Parts: sequence; C-alpha cells; structure tokens
Amino acid sequence: MARLSFLGAARTVTGSQYLVEAAGERLLVDSGMFQGSRALKQLNWEEPSFDPASVRALVLTHTHIDHVGRVPLMVKRGFRGRIYCTPPTRDLAEVLLLDAAHLQEEDASYLNRKGLTRHQPALPLFVGSDVEDAMKLFETVPLHEERRLSPVYSFRLRDAGHLLGAASVELTVSEGGRQTRVLFSGDVGRFETVLAHDPELAPPADYLVVESTYGNRSHAVVPVREQLLAALTRTFARGGVVLIPAFAVGRAQQMIVLMHGLVTEGALRPFPIYLDSPMAVDATRIYSQYPDAHGVALNGVGGRSILYNKWVTTARSRTESEALNRVKGPAVIISSSGMMTGGRILHHCRQRLPHAENTLLITGYQSENTMGRALLDGARSVRIHKSEVPVLAEIANLKGLSGHGDAKEMLRWLSAVQPAPRRVFLTHGEADAAEALAARIVKERGFDSYVPSLGETVELN
Repeated sequence: MARLSFLGAARTVTGSQYLVEAAGERLLVDSGMFQGSRALKQLNWEEPSFDPASVRALVLTHTHIDHVGRVPLMVKRGFRGRIYCTPPTRDLAEVLLLDAAHLQEEDASYLNRKGLTRHQPALPLFVGSDVEDAMKLFETVPLHEERRLSPVYSFRLRDAGHLLGAASVELTVSEGGRQTRVLFSGDVGRFETVLAHDPELAPPADYLVVESTYGNRSHAVVPVREQLLAALTRTFARGGVVLIPAFAVGRAQQMIVLMHGLVTEGALRPFPIYLDSPMAVDATRIYSQYPDAHGVALNGVGGRSILYNKWVTTARSRTESEALNRVKGPAVIISSSGMMTGGRILHHCRQRLPHAENTLLITGYQSENTMGRALLDGARSVRIHKSEVPVLAEIANLKGLSGHGDAKEMLRWLSAVQPAPRRVFLTHGEADAAEALAARIVKERGFDSYVPSLGETVELN
C-alpha cells in the first residue's frame, strides 16, 4: 500500500518535503529548507528519517529556498536519482542554490571572524561544490508532458502561477493493478497578479496536498500600485531610502515592474533603484529569457526588457553592496532574503532601521519567529548579528502582492475538482491557517480535509 510522509511544511510554512513510498520504490516531492525560529532551522541539520540513496527521484515544484534548499544536502547524504522540474525552474535553481551556498559560507565566515557563534567553527549547511554535484542530476520536463519514471511512478507538471517555472505535481502511483493520483499543489499563485500567469485549476485527484499559507486570511482589496506609491511618496518627502526585503526570484522582479510603471505613467519622477543581490540579478536575466512565461509583456522601448531599465543599478560584489550604505534618498534598495532570515538585507537593516527618514517596506508573508514578523508586530528593536538595533524607521506592509493565493483564491483553484477526493491534506501554513482552510474546504466543498503533523505518515488506500 502506498504511503505518504510529511517531512516538512507541516503546521509550518517552510521546509516542504514529501516522501511517497509504493511497491518498494521511494520518490520525493520538494526538499526545502526550514526557516524561521532557531528550532525550525535546526531541523535542517538533522539526519533524514530515510536513506537518501534509496530514493528513485525528486520532483520539484519551484525554486524558492523553502522548496529546494535541502536538495544539495540530499545529494551530499547520498541521493543519486534524477531531479525533475520545468526548464525555468532548473535555470533558477542553479542560481538560487549557488547563491545560498555562497551566503551561508559568507555568513559562517563573518560569524567566525567576529566571534559571534556558539559553534567552533560555524559551518554552512552546504557549499558550492555540493550544488554543482546536485545540478548534474537535474532533468527538465515541459509543462503538461507526462513523464514515466518506472512502472510505479509517473507525473505531469501543471502551471501553478506563483513565479516563473512554478508547477503543481500530478503524480500517478501504480501498485497492485490500481492507480492512485496524488496532486501536490506546490505554491499556488494568485489570479490577475502583477507578473505571473494565472494558476491552472486543480484537476481531479484521489488525494490533494494543498498549501495553506493564507488559509485564514484575505488579501487586501486596496490596489498594490496605490499602496506602493503612497509609501514611496512619504519616504521620498523625508529624503529617505526605501529598503525592500524581497525574494530574489519573483518578488524582486515584481517590484521593478511596479516601480517602472509608476515612473513611466508620471506618478513619480525617476529615482534610482539598487538591486543588491547577485541571485536577484541572475534571476532577472533568466526572467527575461522566457518572454512567453509571464502574464505581462516585459519588453520596453527598442525591445529592451523593462527589468533592465535605466533606473536600475545592480550590486554583485560585497564592495558594491557596502557602498550602498552611503546612498541618500530618494532611492530604493531591493535586497534578499524576503523573510530577513539571512543575507545582505540584514546588513542594510542594521544601517537603515535606526534612522526615522527611512522605510522598511515588507512585501510578503513573514513566518512566525522571524525578524519581519517582529517588525510588523511593532518591535522597537531587533537583534541583528547579536547586536540590538533600534527601530526608528517606518515599517510599512505592502499588502496584496503575495505570490500565494488567499483562502478565497484557493477555493477557486479547487473549483474544478470533481468528484470529491478521498482526502485533502493542508500543508505549508501555520497551524491556524491550515486548520481554517481545512474547515472552509469541508464547509464549501464537502471534501474530507486534514492537517498533518511534521513527520506523520499516512496510507493512501
């Protein structure tokens, strides 16, 4: 009998990883990094409950670190199967994972140099050579093409919106003369968003594993453009800098498109935008290489991508990043990571948060126990690299830009599922969000819905 184990993103938002076992074969869907509290991050270091060498294949939904961040670790620990994903996901994964390795090595070096670590020495989870080993195992699969891996497993990828290359995984498990279809939603995007396509509606399946990041909330009805314009106008009037923590893949490109529109429409005079993330710079290049994979046209005057407009300056090196400390407003600095759990954004926060003229513009969901959540909750100081940093800057929350569908949109995504599945599993959400969406699915669709716990295994009858 097939079994499904929830090895990440169960009653929490990060660390997505699902293990399917049937007829003596194992398959993984996603292998993401845990982020947030110290206890969650510690889970990244734990040995897996299964032998990675025993896994036939790994199928990825998309490239955010909470879905792919443990891939190099799986390879380091013995995984030698194939890694399947869409072509853009493969291109972005190489950039993201190499950057993640570099940032971890850089952070470990900084902590060791400053004596800010309890470990002697501080070590990265993985290094660049681990990523290179992992990339040799990647194999791309176009959307909608069925790929048979063995007599037991086959799958098809469906456009999930969310960001470039993101997909839901429609997995078919064949065992004992019977077929069981399991749909893994991945991260489901919003409808009519800034940059991505609308997500394809979920197909019928025996079991669904559905994300619930915004399962108990609704996105703001205030147009994103007006919110962004107001935040920029207020900050620029103070002579300040707007600091934007953003996922390098997806969110950074959305912000550039939005600000380009404000300037070209005449709502604001041109202002410098600094993209301070090597990964975001490379991701922007890849976004430009897939012109048909977006919901809007990216080409401007003369065919040049608006992602490379004349107001955007990129910062790759540490020296270029440090030079941004001297930048005066009006200006915008976009840096990663989006949840402020590491990377260059922490250095910018240390420089900019103590000054009242500046604004920290949070543009996406912030997990519990992250610095972003603390700031949204009104923290007057935050701890960065073991130093207390006063918060005098304005903290603004740009609502409605999330790449995740809210509760209503998730029900819309499920609207074509008929007949009823045997069970819907709600994952990739805090416990209250997952429980709320489960209850709503039961009420509005009558589907048996359940919120699994981390490490739980269920039988797929």
